[in-house]
Parts: sequence; C-alpha cells; structure tokens
Amino acid sequence: MDRPAPLFTPVLIVGCVIILVSFAIRASFGVFQIPIASEFGWLRAEFSLAIAIQNLAWGIGQPLFGAVAEKIGDRKAIVMGALLYAAGLVLSSFAVTPEAHQILGFVVGFGIAGTGFGVILAVVGRASSDDNRSMSLAVATAAGSAGQVFGAPVAEWLLSMMPWQSVFVVFAGTILGVLLFLPLMRAPAANKVELQESMGAILTKAAKDPSFTLLFLGFFSCGYQLAFITAHFPAFVTEMCGPIAPGGILHGMGITTTSALGAVSISLIGLFNIAGTLTAGWAGKRFTKKYLLAGIYTGRTVAAAAFILMPITPTSVLIFSAVMGALWLATVPLTSGLIAHLYGLRYMGTLYGIVFLSHQIGGFLGVWLGGRLYDVSGDYTLVWWIGVGVGAFSALVHLPVRENAPPRAAIAA
Repeated sequence: MDRPAPLFTPVLIVGCVIILVSFAIRASFGVFQIPIASEFGWLRAEFSLAIAIQNLAWGIGQPLFGAVAEKIGDRKAIVMGALLYAAGLVLSSFAVTPEAHQILGFVVGFGIAGTGFGVILAVVGRASSDDNRSMSLAVATAAGSAGQVFGAPVAEWLLSMMPWQSVFVVFAGTILGVLLFLPLMRAPAANKVELQESMGAILTKAAKDPSFTLLFLGFFSCGYQLAFITAHFPAFVTEMCGPIAPGGILHGMGITTTSALGAVSISLIGLFNIAGTLTAGWAGKRFTKKYLLAGIYTGRTVAAAAFILMPITPTSVLIFSAVMGALWLATVPLTSGLIAHLYGLRYMGTLYGIVFLSHQIGGFLGVWLGGRLYDVSGDYTLVWWIGVGVGAFSALVHLPVRENAPPRAAIAA
C-alpha cells in the first residue's frame, strides 16, 4: 500500500518563509504614510502614488518573473527578485522627493513580484501531489498572511527606535537573508505531456477562453480592496476612529493610541486570514471553486458597506479587521488552483501572473485614488464605496466561469 505524500515538503516550507518575509515588508508600507508625509510636508497622495506604482509594477512583473522562472529556473528568478527588492528599499531610504520614491516604487514592486505568489505558488504547485495541491497552495498563501501579522507592528516598533530610513535598510537585509534557505527549494520538472506544450499555445488558448477573461476581470476588485486597505487603513484608523477608552481591554494591552490600533488592525487582518485561507484551501478540494470565489467577494462587499455605514470605533475596527481578514487572501489558492486545473502546471506561473496583473491594476487604483480623493475631500468615504461596487461586480463575474479542464491535446503545441 502506497504511503500518502506528505503535505509539508522542503519546497513548501521554504516557499512559506520567502512569502512570509516578502509580504511582511510589503504589508508595512501603510505605516510609513504619515511619518514620511510629515517629515517632508507632502500631500497624502505623494507617497500613496509611490505605493500605487509599487503595486502596478508588482502586477507587471508577476507574469514576467513567472516566464523567467519557467525559462531559466525558479531559484534564479527568486534571487533576482530579492536583489531588486533590497535595492529598491535601500535606495528609497535615501530618497527625499516624491518623484524618487515613485520611481523606486517600480524597483520594489518588481522585487515583490520575484519573491511573491506568482513564482512561489507555481513551484509549490509542481512539488505537491494532486491530493495536497489545493491545501499546499493555501498554506503558502497563509504564509503571506502570517507576514502581514508581523509586518505592520514590527515596522511600528522599529519606527519607535529609529528613523524610517533605517527601517527600510533593516528590511532590505531581511529579504536578502531568506536566500540562505533557497538551496532547499527544488521542485520536480513538469510532466512529459506538459513539456510538449509551448507557452505560446497555452497563452493563446487562455486568451480565447472566456473563463480566463472572467478570472482576469474578477481579480481586479481583490487588488483594489486589499491594496487600499493595506496602504490607507492605518492612517484611516489613526484619523477617523473614536478614542480608545482608558482602562479598557485594548488600553490594558498597551494599545493606547489610534495609531497603534491602525497597525494592529493590519496584523489582525493577517491573523484571521491564516484561518480563512486554510479554510479556502480545504474547501477548494471539496466544493466548486467559482462559487466559493463568488461567496468570498460577496462577503467582502457586505463587510465593507456595513463598516463605512456605522460609526468608526475601536470595536468596529476590530470586527471589520477580523471579518475582512477571514476573506483577505482566500481568493488566491482558489484562483491559482483553478488556473492550474484548467491549463496545467507547466505555465501556471505565467498564467497566474497575467491574471494577477488585473489584481495589481486594481491595487494601483485603490492606493492612488485613496490618496488623491483624500487630498480632495478630506476623507476616504468615496474610495470605500467604489470598493463596494467593484466587489459586487467580482461576485457576479465569477459565476459563469467553467471548471472543467479542456483536453490536453487541445492545448498542446
């Protein structure tokens, strides 16, 4: 009797470490909004645009790094990504103009692409058995949430001891440190049938498939909502939330300011998303993925609408963070798993990267509009309602997606 393949392999463990560190740093940028704007006297939109460009570059870089990984090797692509990430952070620590931060946002964004989901999930997917694949993708995605748990609070803690420039340098050293684990990340090659398929044939097939287009369009709102909240929620909570009551539970835990609550809210989103993402991976093996995706987007839409309609209090911030966290990255293992099921594992990194580009276009708009409309109106209300609208759109657009894979001969070169 054959023993079942293990879920936790060296590839999955190392992939989790890389994603955890990469996403911890990425999730912390919202904490720097107020310190950087205050030091230089910038409008909120200035640094917001740098983060928005970072998200857009991440999206552009994702299919490119996926293709690089499939051509020259996964580990070489990850090394390239880590070097770009570190260089962008170090150079940003010397930047003193909005334009410099915005240009370096491209470098940081490409670095995130090389150390993020597109490359790592493709490796993890190939290294997993068919039975474990959905859960393996969920575990790797949950590692990104774990990074989010630590990223913003660690950044806030480091800012209490050193200037933001030094924090950027510390983060650069940390992302380079994960390369020490890279020799353990060895994934098997694609199977014989998939090796006979050309990238052009797969891309052509996907481009002609309405389901791929629907997945592309549906991922837009995910990026819009997540990037806006990551970049602006700490500042939103700092400025809009009611005071923390002395003697209360939060006060007793040392969370005495709305600024600290803003950082903790990002951490709480990440904490709850670990459970949410693992649940999505479990459910993706047992239920129809497109309906799960539609349900997740519906839940986000309802949660965002309810939150903005109610008074912003420490309690409502915590409840919203928990609910949104449970739905945060739950879309990733389902979307990536659906792509692998429909088109195979050989070019999963590139295909997921293309769909992810839509995610990051949404992220760019969410971050940039957040800063721009804040400067115009003095609050984030309109940006929230746009997020509600695009969330409802994504809930609907996933319903016609097919889940039956085409015959392999139909997509072979």
